[in-house]
Amino acid sequence: MRIGLVNQLHGRPGVTTPPPTWDSIAERAVTAEAVGFDSFVFEDALLYRGEEATNGVWESVSIAAALAATTSEIHIGQSVINSPYRSPAMTASIAATLDEISSGRYIFGIGAGNTPDSDYEAFGFPTDRRYSRFAEAIEIIHSLLKTGKADFEGEHYTVKEAELVLRGPHPQGPPINIAGAGPKMLRLVAKFGDAWNWWGWDETLEDLSDRLEPLIEQLERACEDEGREPSGVTRTLDVYTVVPEAFGGGDGDGLEMKQPVHGSSGDIAAYLLGLGELGFDEVRVDVWPKTAAAIEALEPVVDAVHRG
Repeated sequence: MRIGLVNQLHGRPGVTTPPPTWDSIAERAVTAEAVGFDSFVFEDALLYRGEEATNGVWESVSIAAALAATTSEIHIGQSVINSPYRSPAMTASIAATLDEISSGRYIFGIGAGNTPDSDYEAFGFPTDRRYSRFAEAIEIIHSLLKTGKADFEGEHYTVKEAELVLRGPHPQGPPINIAGAGPKMLRLVAKFGDAWNWWGWDETLEDLSDRLEPLIEQLERACEDEGREPSGVTRTLDVYTVVPEAFGGGDGDGLEMKQPVHGSSGDIAAYLLGLGELGFDEVRVDVWPKTAAAIEALEPVVDAVHRG
């Protein structure tokens, strides 16, 4: 099984945990590569508005391009691109370009969008009908990446004889990893996706398994309806939050988490390998604290997950 690292691009000045800088993001990526992580993924957002304060977020396409040029082996990209931010044809062009810059290491995760209450209106994006907008967008993106061409006229998006003439290392574009959990979104995964992504947040392995198993069953039925082998869709999972033992991971005291994944390296690896038994091909872990030292502390976990 593969193991990746989830990295945050958000923060604000004047708090205990300093906001990420380019230097700190690059350091984490380079460290993750040295430790043996297979992938380094990050969010795609612009603002997170809270009741008391607002966090800003570095723009993710710029970060992806810079990391593609900074690293050499680790796969990099957005865990989930916020589809409404960019037109579908532009998104396909961005994905092909990042595939080229990264020599085929770009991770193209995408979803219908998950921050409408925080930044959509602030930055001028529509907040309504996210599913129908995404259904049109992913059809255009899929056509452009897989065939190099797209003609489409829909309610939300129209492209006329669009072409991707320059292609990166993947002749059919980087694999499309669609995030979603509802029945309609899972049908889009089955129709257009090379991979499916979802997440787990501060749950025991048993609770997370109970929540994921019905989704996996729905995805497999959707693949069968599309005439696809369910095993042909790669499955990835973002896991929040992993705390190495050296950083308070023995009991999770003082952490603002209900049920962090913590304990010895063996305990953490067993948790992640349990997700592999559910059929996930890759887990991407959010590590606390947000430091290179915490990433280095997970080297035994990385080794154990790779050994299976």
